[in-house]
Amino acid sequence: MTAAFQDILNVYLLPFVLALPLALVVLFFVWRQGDQADAPKAQPRRSTPPQAALRNVVRPQVAQKAQAPAAPVLPVPVPPAPVPPAPVTQGRAVLVVDDSAVARAKLRKLFEGAGFTVTVANDGVHALELLAQCRFNVVVTDLEMPRMDGFALIAAIQGDMDTEDLPVIAITGHEDMQARVHQVQGLYGIYKKPWNDREMLKRVATLCAMHAQGSGARQAVAS
Repeated sequence: MTAAFQDILNVYLLPFVLALPLALVVLFFVWRQGDQADAPKAQPRRSTPPQAALRNVVRPQVAQKAQAPAAPVLPVPVPPAPVPPAPVTQGRAVLVVDDSAVARAKLRKLFEGAGFTVTVANDGVHALELLAQCRFNVVVTDLEMPRMDGFALIAAIQGDMDTEDLPVIAITGHEDMQARVHQVQGLYGIYKKPWNDREMLKRVATLCAMHAQGSGARQAVAS
């Protein structure tokens, strides 16, 4: 019986003993592979793109610039006040009437250089408008002009009570006009173009002084 039992062990137990280590080795390798499959995969390290790095550099700079103190506000310079026009010189106001811009410019320069206050008009109608607004001491007028010539202007001045004593000097560049001028009453001078500046200034200065004195005497009588 002992031999039979030993035969049974050799038939059944010996293969089992030999297969058991092999099975353990197989189970060990299977277990290791399972652990490696269940382990989390390591994430690769991402490099910062150049754009992101640039933004990281620029943002602090922008923040610093925004926090910088504001520049001081400089005061706006105030322009100087305009110089008021010079007052009209009493007793030396001259009205020049001529349709020629060149003649007006020459007479203005002549009289203003001698200290007179000069106002210019381009014809008789314009001159009457100025005479209604301002007071003058002498009128120097051309004779041949559009709309209203010098003859009509002289007649209007002499026919108005406010200007009938206003001295008038006539200037002309035409020979035929001089004959007609001699027929006009109340003229204080006749000059042919081109005139003599020295003689013109002397006559205007004398007439301005005369008219200023007469105006002062009439104002004294009226008061």
